[in-house]
Amino acid sequence: MTNIVTLTGAGISAESGLGTFRDEGGLWAQHRIEDVATPEGFARNPKLVHDFYNARRAQAAEAVPNAAHLALAELGAKLDGELLIVTQNVDSLHEKASSTSILHMHGRLNGALCASCDHRWEAPLKMTPSDACPACGAPSTRPDVVWFGEIPYHMERIAEALSKADVFVSIGTSGEVYPAANFVAEADHFGAHTIELNLEPSAGASRFAECRFGPASEIVPAWVQEELAR
Repeated sequence: MTNIVTLTGAGISAESGLGTFRDEGGLWAQHRIEDVATPEGFARNPKLVHDFYNARRAQAAEAVPNAAHLALAELGAKLDGELLIVTQNVDSLHEKASSTSILHMHGRLNGALCASCDHRWEAPLKMTPSDACPACGAPSTRPDVVWFGEIPYHMERIAEALSKADVFVSIGTSGEVYPAANFVAEADHFGAHTIELNLEPSAGASRFAECRFGPASEIVPAWVQEELAR
């Protein structure tokens, strides 16, 4: 049996039409990160933040999984072992592709969070600063996403999975955002074979035992078929 942990980033969803931080002309290019992806930005202008995430939520709702998402779903269904998908993405493309073992370390676009009582619920397509929490009634609704300066979700479960992984694969990530950028070192410490699958070398490419570069829709299915043929 083989235990595989994958870390997926914006690069795996780019071919489904969801932009990355670095895309020119996309949603992120129209706003400063400090204004729409920090607790301080939300405190200054909650309407701007809600409008931004409403646009992202609507965009993500229309997106469909690409060949890379589908390949990971096939791997999870057929692998003689366990596959855990740890994703930095807040979209639901892994779920749409029928993957089942997924940890959203940066939260989900289709989740809502009460900043007053921490209650969570499914987000409507559009949210506003006046939306009341269904649990406590406070008008403190925010997107259930992890902003810069906040602690990612599921860190204990991720650390445990990395300590037991036979293979760690990073797909479509920049290698610049911590703590995810350090997962390769953690996995390597426990003896996992480490692989980077990316459009181009990430900032941490030299830390991986193996690297393959190209569009995710091509290199991820190719790697999956190799794993299933073992």
